[in-house]
Amino acid sequence: MDKAEIKEKIRGILLSVLQHDNFEMVDELSAKDVDGWDSLTHMDIITEIESLFGVRFKLKELNKLNNLGNLIDLVKGKLEEK
Repeated sequence: MDKAEIKEKIRGILLSVLQHDNFEMVDELSAKDVDGWDSLTHMDIITEIESLFGVRFKLKELNKLNNLGNLIDLVKGKLEEK
């Protein structure tokens, strides 16, 4: 699966969890840029991503994430490990 496909699937999760689309899907996007993306919704987003892609993240990996681009790269790497 390429980055564009991963990004589109994550977009669907963000739309579902945040219940709005007042953000642009750019690699630099972070929680602080999006209304309603707080620590609780962040965990919902991560859980949905793990479920959809069939992957599991380690806390250490999640702590290193700075933005959407990092998240996409992490998902891509996990899928390549399968």
